[in-house]
Amino acid sequence: MSEFLAISFDCMSSPSIHLRSPSDGSNNSGWGFGWYPNDEAGASILKDSSSKEANELATALSSWNNFRSTTFICKVKGELRRYTQQSSQPFCRSFGGRDWLFLHNGELDKKALTNILEKDKSRFLEPLGNTDSELAFCIFLANVFNSGKKMLSEIPSATIHHWFQELNKLGTADFVVSDGRQVAIFHGETSNATLSYARILPPNDDIVFSASDVRFELDDPSDSYRTMFVVTTCHFGQSNWSTMNPGQTLMLRQGAVQWSSENDRLVGISQSNVKGEGGFKMNIIESKSLPFSATTIAQAQSGPQVVNVKSIIKGADGRPLTFRKYNVRHVTKYVYDKEVKRSSHVLRLQPVEDQIQEIVKSTLNISVAGERLEFEDVFGNQSMHLTLENPYLSLEFASESEIKIYERPLDDFSSNKRQVSIPLFWMPWQRQMMSPYLLPPELPETQLRELTDFAMSFVERNDYNLIETLNDLNRRIFEDFNYVSGSTTLETSPFDVYTNRKGVCQDFANLFICITRLLNIPSRYRVGYLHTGSNYENKEQADASHAWAEVYLPYIGWRGFDPTNGCATNQDHIRVACGRNYRDATPTSGTIFKGGGRELLSVEVKVTELTT
Repeated sequence: MSEFLAISFDCMSSPSIHLRSPSDGSNNSGWGFGWYPNDEAGASILKDSSSKEANELATALSSWNNFRSTTFICKVKGELRRYTQQSSQPFCRSFGGRDWLFLHNGELDKKALTNILEKDKSRFLEPLGNTDSELAFCIFLANVFNSGKKMLSEIPSATIHHWFQELNKLGTADFVVSDGRQVAIFHGETSNATLSYARILPPNDDIVFSASDVRFELDDPSDSYRTMFVVTTCHFGQSNWSTMNPGQTLMLRQGAVQWSSENDRLVGISQSNVKGEGGFKMNIIESKSLPFSATTIAQAQSGPQVVNVKSIIKGADGRPLTFRKYNVRHVTKYVYDKEVKRSSHVLRLQPVEDQIQEIVKSTLNISVAGERLEFEDVFGNQSMHLTLENPYLSLEFASESEIKIYERPLDDFSSNKRQVSIPLFWMPWQRQMMSPYLLPPELPETQLRELTDFAMSFVERNDYNLIETLNDLNRRIFEDFNYVSGSTTLETSPFDVYTNRKGVCQDFANLFICITRLLNIPSRYRVGYLHTGSNYENKEQADASHAWAEVYLPYIGWRGFDPTNGCATNQDHIRVACGRNYRDATPTSGTIFKGGGRELLSVEVKVTELTT
């Protein structure tokens, strides 16, 4: 039986792939590598119809600058018969301004394939060799031609799945097809092979996958933080890899599954970081749970238009829009072993009041008397400056608010002014006003370049669509990063979170903000509360403030993304303060000018939903 290996990376990588000659000295009858150097439209092919010098050539590839791509398709071993060079896989053909790669494992009815191709109007697609595999490739490209499309991403995934099914009726078939942007993989219903897959998260500088016919690893230091999705017939010994079902199609793009025929819905695959030892879980993500949609909402413009969100009682789909009501109590207490003689504090504890959030009542009790100065800071936060000159050993701030959160109707992206593609374009005055939210944190240039590559993987995977890129980023931070309480500090940088793949809500918000700013999307840090009575993955925020990110969408406004829970902010999120970063929005901060000593801090937050 032949063996193959298909790898999709989130960013360009250069894996070391070592082919092994059969231990019995037999001929493995053909091997080949196909990839897209530097992710250009043209593909490179290196193949041989015999096993001679296979390992030497394959080893040399890893040190070649052009052996760098997000997509690699490898024929590890052919059938036990002699192939000619033109019949060796993978095959490559140019179509639609791109090179296409194709790999087939199995045996199809050549006569039936020939009849199909001869009847098709695309007879210019004739095979170079005499294999059933290349005939199937020509028929697949004929289908693409007849569809009027030029790339896999332009064709409905269900249509591609149907094409595979039709070919599958003619024999046994495992297929791998790529146009350099996407990879389509089909597991035949009667295939004798087992197709295993895994999504492997960084850091992966010590990951080694070894089978009887092939060994591959990421030993290039620049690839230490790459995410890869691997589909293979080889048996690498990891017990927890998932197995493709017979008749299943997967659509891959830059290290992630974009579609699966098993459910005809968007599919996410997550795992804990196990350094290549498995632990994979399939998560089905319903389209209704995605943060935002670019769907056009057609609304009649005749008659008076309601501009107050609180006055809108029905959405465009006729569904009633309701509000939810909460009581929030936030108590912060400081205890010192020596008297504090003089201190100064800034408090940001009053929730926001705007179109969708209403304060019914709000109180603040401070245990020590002092000079209070209420004001609105430059970020629009309701704040208080407090000066304490009376000695104290303990200090308590107790804030309690009753709040209504109104449901916001779906955003309408029908106007051209509401941009839905990256890059975003800003008027000079818009850029000036947004400059605090466009500047990424000060990090070494090498770190920012690495984070930019990571950011662009989301953009490219989603064809530069703004909303889908933000949805994907939000979901991937939730799925690929581990929530570990106490694993970071206020000084932890977004790059630290990116490399360690763990943190808490403020770390995930900081990473989301850094990446979006590198993409020229204004974003800010938001502090508030999360009602954890809903079914959220990370409920550790129940006893403290929660943090998330907000991005500014042109002619829409600020919209919130919660990467800690992989969702859009909704009626469970209660907004308090915002700013460029945590320091601009922290609920309480202060300086002791005299006295103090050792400090003991305790914070208690309770969010209760009210029924009346």
